[in-house]
Amino acid sequence: METLTGISNYNYSLEKIFSEADDFLPLLGTDYVELYVGNAKQAAHFYKTAFGFQSLAYAGLETGVRDRASYVLQQGKIRLVLTTPLTSDSPLNDHLRRHGDGVKVIALWVPDAHDAFEQTVGRGARPFLEPTIEYDENGRVVRSGIHTYGDTVHIFVERNDYRGVFLPGYEKWDSEYNPGDTGLKYIDHMVGNVDWGQMDHWAKFYHDVMGFANLISFDDKDISTKYSALMSKVMTNGNGRIKFPINEPATGLKKSQIEEYVDFYEGPGCQHIAVATDDIVFTVSEMRKRGVEFLHVPGTYYDTVLDRVGEIDEDLRRLKDLGIMVDRDEEGYLLQIFTRPVEDRPTLFFEIIQRKGAKSFGKGNFKALFESIEDEQRRRGTL
Repeated sequence: METLTGISNYNYSLEKIFSEADDFLPLLGTDYVELYVGNAKQAAHFYKTAFGFQSLAYAGLETGVRDRASYVLQQGKIRLVLTTPLTSDSPLNDHLRRHGDGVKVIALWVPDAHDAFEQTVGRGARPFLEPTIEYDENGRVVRSGIHTYGDTVHIFVERNDYRGVFLPGYEKWDSEYNPGDTGLKYIDHMVGNVDWGQMDHWAKFYHDVMGFANLISFDDKDISTKYSALMSKVMTNGNGRIKFPINEPATGLKKSQIEEYVDFYEGPGCQHIAVATDDIVFTVSEMRKRGVEFLHVPGTYYDTVLDRVGEIDEDLRRLKDLGIMVDRDEEGYLLQIFTRPVEDRPTLFFEIIQRKGAKSFGKGNFKALFESIEDEQRRRGTL
């Protein structure tokens, strides 16, 4: 597995990187992301109101499910499932007690869930869900699953023979409250935070167990400030549709954002979900109107950004007003912004990203981003 350090060495072929991925596990895309939350009804209202997700499906007491309630939301190709326990003895409570609200399932769309399970377990994955066939009047879905970092799991979803709204056991969720969307299209990548010395272990897991290749690596020289640092390896599948950066802390004068996350999440987990848009100015403007809070970018960042990234289509003054950052690689440029944590624990947050050719992850913004996060940590007393 080739390791590439820093986007300054961005003179490699993406085709070569993707070809290094072993496609014994074909992945068609992200099927859904399931969060375990303390109150799914209220969380669904938040994601509809603030992020512009639309009501899709529901499962709970009314559909014959006795131990949990799940609300499914959709925007573009993104499906969020918000699940809450209904009884005190539900195993979901163990997850909530330890982690608070957070991502439990990263579900991947596959052509054959039996084969995906056999391939990954045969290569050393710990089973989570044996291949299970679920039926209703709309057809059948096959699901299987494996454990990954922390309490996070991957569910493989085979839905070739299903015509229903989401999965068997769910019914269409009709709602009179339907705010407009904010232009979100698909999940660009999802970042996992792991503990000290665990990045290489989990990068190797994705390489050996799931056939991923190392797209790019960052060390503590690439991602650091005066006070804190991290290291990261970005793992990608063969068609580039699934990208999982894996972060671990690096030694610094003070506590990094990765350490803070692991402390409050009480273990490894999904730190942020990067969602793509074709018009980040519209998306961020809408989300700000709806109460979404974003990290503050120092105004001085914009004094020199065009010297670094060159000509862009957008009005820099508008980007500055909204706090949107810009970076460029050899393929083009990208625009990105990060929300504050969407939970009271400083854990899960979202990235909004628009790619205009760029295939990278905004290395030129890392220092400004880290400084913004450190300001938040200072306010929380966790730096």
